[in-house]
Amino acid sequence: MAEAAEDPQDFAKFSTAPSSHLHEISSGPQSKKRNAFAELMAPKPKAARPDASSSRSPAGVPSPTHKRTKNSGGKTTTRSKWSGALLEYIDHPDRFPQQVIRVTDKTVLIRDGFPKATVHLLLIPRSPEHYDLHPLQAFQDKDFLAMMRDEAASAARLAAAELQRNISSFSVSSKARNEAMDKGVPFDQLPQCRDYLSDIRIGVHAHPSMDHLHVHIISRDMHSDKLKHRKHYNSFNTPFFIPLEDCPLAEDDERRNTSFQNGNLAKGFICWRCGQEFGNKFAELKRHLETEFAHWKSE
Repeated sequence: MAEAAEDPQDFAKFSTAPSSHLHEISSGPQSKKRNAFAELMAPKPKAARPDASSSRSPAGVPSPTHKRTKNSGGKTTTRSKWSGALLEYIDHPDRFPQQVIRVTDKTVLIRDGFPKATVHLLLIPRSPEHYDLHPLQAFQDKDFLAMMRDEAASAARLAAAELQRNISSFSVSSKARNEAMDKGVPFDQLPQCRDYLSDIRIGVHAHPSMDHLHVHIISRDMHSDKLKHRKHYNSFNTPFFIPLEDCPLAEDDERRNTSFQNGNLAKGFICWRCGQEFGNKFAELKRHLETEFAHWKSE
């Protein structure tokens, strides 16, 4: 049986209070001027309270129960508490102004409600013929894959700009540019700075925990209070995380193998930055990640 990156209990403990990391995405303390990106990423004014028939929860996330009809076979099924929640963002993105960043006719880009890093977004396709499929199956469609790559590349640039806004004041390699900006130097004359886009990863999980296809767009730091156990970490730091650029996978690619991927989730911890091994000591890894985060953001 395939193991997913999240367990049901991860969602059951969700608080109705907004996540601190979601606030970081919307208004980083380093921003002195409100630019177009800040306007895009900032939480929108709260919509009027929906009526009792709405599936929205007080926190602006879909309610824990969700009935839906699968495309294949037309069989109506009731999903587990949170696994079907992404469909609400596809069908009714206007109901979630605090979560939704961008909507096109092809995709919805949202903040991950349980971010595993400083910046963590989800790109969700809106086409019914694809969003019910496993990502590795959906990406066999070359046109669909090309569209998702284009949309993901655009979303990654947004994520990189937000990462820059969050950590550039700590970055040695961004110091000259920051100082020039403070002096009003024209944009085309600004010094080069850190390549924040290189710190953004784009990919899918081998066995997603949510029913609907989604692509993770995530900064590499793994610095989050939502990172709580082995699967959370290993799902992004082993071959369980499949880069979008590697798709479509060959039929004999071992990353398609369930046993191989279950083994990846069960591996001992290895620091993403320095390669230090921690075995099964998650608490030690978390303390180490705090130190690595400080070093990483100062680069």
